[in-house]
Amino acid sequence: MRYIIDRFEDDMAAVELGDGSMVSLPRAALPPEAREGDVVSVSVDSHETARRKGELKSRVEKLFRQGQTNE
Repeated sequence: MRYIIDRFEDDMAAVELGDGSMVSLPRAALPPEAREGDVVSVSVDSHETARRKGELKSRVEKLFRQGQTNE
């Protein structure tokens, strides 16, 4: 998905979506170097998502095992 930054208003950015509609996003959600007129691409990082899910699963399993030994 791509956004075109139309303008900044204080801590918000008015951006145009691919279908031509306009939405406001927090300026902090955009790269710090982004300027009016820039095209910003957003994508899903499947590898990082899988890594984080695995890490979370490991933490939950560890907590579960600790809870069983404390009973």
